[in-house]
Amino acid sequence: MTERQRKSTPTLLVFLVSFLTFGCGEPPRRGPGAWTAEADTIGDTVTVRTLAGSVWDDTATLIPEVTIGDLEGDDEYLLGDPRSIAVDESGLIYVLDVHIPVVRVYSPDGTHLRDLGREGDGPGEYRSPDGTAVLSDGRVLVRDPPNGRITIFDSLGAHLGEWPLTGGFNTDIRFYVDHSDYAYAATILERGVGPWDWRFGVVRYSPEGAIVDTIPAPTWTFDRAQVRASGEGFQTVRPVPFSPSIAWTFSPRGYMVGGVSTDYRIDSFLPTGTVHRFERAFDPVRVQGAEAQERRIAITNSLRRRAGLWTWNGPPIPDEKPPFKEIFASWEGNIWVSLSTNGVPRITVEEAAEEEARTGRRPLRFHETVAFDVFSPLGRYLGAVIPPECFRIEPEPIVRGDMVWAVTRDALDVPRVVRFRIVREDGTSDPATRSRS
Repeated sequence: MTERQRKSTPTLLVFLVSFLTFGCGEPPRRGPGAWTAEADTIGDTVTVRTLAGSVWDDTATLIPEVTIGDLEGDDEYLLGDPRSIAVDESGLIYVLDVHIPVVRVYSPDGTHLRDLGREGDGPGEYRSPDGTAVLSDGRVLVRDPPNGRITIFDSLGAHLGEWPLTGGFNTDIRFYVDHSDYAYAATILERGVGPWDWRFGVVRYSPEGAIVDTIPAPTWTFDRAQVRASGEGFQTVRPVPFSPSIAWTFSPRGYMVGGVSTDYRIDSFLPTGTVHRFERAFDPVRVQGAEAQERRIAITNSLRRRAGLWTWNGPPIPDEKPPFKEIFASWEGNIWVSLSTNGVPRITVEEAAEEEARTGRRPLRFHETVAFDVFSPLGRYLGAVIPPECFRIEPEPIVRGDMVWAVTRDALDVPRVVRFRIVREDGTSDPATRSRS
């Protein structure tokens, strides 16, 4: 008997699942046919492994319905750098634009309604905000690290007070809210260590603003491939491009979800102590030679501007990309996995040379289009979602039911906030995307 058999008796389940009904280019069809999977339980870990097919049985796309932002026009519709998006139960859209900075409120149809607060250090003001979230009663939270606080407004813009914020550092990690109106702000767990040793977590706040506890981000035995540089007054690390990394998020259902992208394996750390893991096979995406070279040159030039004659001091750029890059959770708890895709040149070699001559910096020619795999909270593979080419995953998109709010950027890099609807290939869109299991 094997060690695995001694620890538990795995159960093999094969699921035959019927359909769950639920702009740029033709998306590839993925996962045709009924979803089949196997599941086993070892100790406290339940693993659901997709073998073939998908619940949706086709690929979904995102169809734009409402767009906020333009190249010219009224100031309220000119976005500079949208860092965070929040959406309340009525569909009001809150956009934190750090270029100004301001939190702007838009109606569900994209009409500007009002601004919340303004720049400053006084009551109802913020210095350098980096995240916003909204509670079920309409209170809006604005995370403001320089002022060491979370500023609270009502949906009409009245200042309601502040909550204390520990950690005083800016982050691109989303400001989370769960179904019980607890809020979760990112923090560094350990002080006085170099950036290569930072460990992250979230501080949990009650709906009244009391700090309840701190929850560490998931950890795995894993050393990320990095390069380092240091000089007078600074230390910095950069990840080796296209190397595996840890990705994690916080589900509105109240638990951490994450994984190491060495393999296609995502863990949900349920409050019961059970780990619900889902796995899926993947076809590796190769790193093109020119794609790797330009990334290495970009990092080298950047670090030499700060550290002088810096030379590459980490592992080489790998030949294959990891299966996924980022993950995030919908309001219903579905897990959206951002996949690695083939690098596509966005500009020609000649255009890159012209831009370098004009700006003094070499641009990156290659970019990866966005593609998602979507799983239910308990690991059913729902299917693939292919957004338009202009779609961005920073800031983290918001997903509620069959709608997605995200930032897009056009060929001129003009940002917009767009509400999309998730639509299947047959043109249908159905609230059944609100998977509960």
